[in-house]
Amino acid sequence: MTDPRTILTQARQGPVPPDWRVFTKKRGKVSGFFRGTSEDPNPLLVITPEGAIEYKDERKPLTIVNFYELADMTLKAAASTSSSSSFANLSVWVDLRYSDGSKAKWRSASFADNLQAIQGFIEAYGAHKALQGRY
Repeated sequence: MTDPRTILTQARQGPVPPDWRVFTKKRGKVSGFFRGTSEDPNPLLVITPEGAIEYKDERKPLTIVNFYELADMTLKAAASTSSSSSFANLSVWVDLRYSDGSKAKWRSASFADNLQAIQGFIEAYGAHKALQGRY
């Protein structure tokens, strides 16, 4: 995988290759002030054919998923309701199983409710597996 910081820099400065998916959002000035992150760059998730890199803020390490290291992934979801509401809260994540047998859970720190980001992540992995002849 290309250096994650290089990928983030290229995504911030643009343009990016057509097979990259880039998700960003403005950091709220008030919430950034109270969290001490107002001077940090905006959150950024970049999905490439090789994996995904997410930057949340300077206090948190980068989240990096290298598709070459994965054996499989599974989309998971759970809904919760409360007795005082007719709405359900949906939580979506991806269970990752690595080639060495270890497991992890991927859920975007900044884009957890962005279903397009989750879909892009799964699609990129599917394309990666197909190109590697592992389907």
